[in-house]
Amino acid sequence: RGSVSEAYAAGIDRKRIIIDPGIGFGKTTMHNLQIIKELKDFTCLDLPILIGTSRKSFIGDVLNLPVEERMLATAATVAASIFNGAHIVRVHDVKETVQASRMVDAILNSQENSG
Repeated sequence: RGSVSEAYAAGIDRKRIIIDPGIGFGKTTMHNLQIIKELKDFTCLDLPILIGTSRKSFIGDVLNLPVEERMLATAATVAASIFNGAHIVRVHDVKETVQASRMVDAILNSQENSG
């Protein structure tokens, strides 16, 4: 909240602010997992949330995978992030991530037909 307040105080328009919790930057594997799990805590700021988990080392730590084999795990972290409130994702494997993201959106926006 402090950084957002500072941005407002500096005259930065609300439309130019995006929340990025900084996955991977000076954080442990457990910190990164907790951020994704608790991403909904950032939604109270009522600003778009960006998440960048693509091929990050914490995925390798959890699954013992080399960088080039982390696409499916990245899709899982993106799905969890969207489910928990992310609006924007930064990835390397765009086509696969779009499919995963659209599926999560379909699930989140599904409604039982009452007719």
